[in-house]
Amino acid sequence: MEFVQPIRDKKQIEGMKKVLKATNMRDYVLFVLGINTGLRISDLLRLKQTDVINEKGKIKDRIEIREKKTGKSKNFPISDTAAKALKEYLPPGPPAEAPLFPSRKGSGPITRQQAHYILNVAAGQVGIKERIGTHTLRKTFGYHARLAGYPIETLQKIFNHSSQQITLSYIGITQDDTDEVYMNLNL
Repeated sequence: MEFVQPIRDKKQIEGMKKVLKATNMRDYVLFVLGINTGLRISDLLRLKQTDVINEKGKIKDRIEIREKKTGKSKNFPISDTAAKALKEYLPPGPPAEAPLFPSRKGSGPITRQQAHYILNVAAGQVGIKERIGTHTLRKTFGYHARLAGYPIETLQKIFNHSSQQITLSYIGITQDDTDEVYMNLNL
């Protein structure tokens, strides 16, 4: 498995959104939902329209799934940013039992490999040099949540990690980040 980094620069995140939206709304929504939910790619790709739209055709307030890797139930709210992207993407009216991110080949969702390719092409177009993969979405969510001041314990719970150290390493908190605290606090 390839080790990937979060996208740390918010300008690069916005650049990715712009490139993906101009290319394909499905790919844009995959990116936006990924960086705003912290879901594993296996769970993102398994989402169906009925997971995010109610029978009246409105975006749901929450997503409720059973995680593929852990088998645990996960229930979380849909952020305003994700809801806006979903509204732009999905057709009006009642949802279909169709995949949220359909493949052009067959009736299933896009593959993990296709998602990886989509993200890498967009990353290259905005000048991201670090390794990017499908896990980058989840790591970006965690990195920016931590930067925004959310406690590591909360992120540990969201990610189902067994220790805070695993979560810190996972979201890309490096020695440089911890050194910066020592160099800049100066009380």
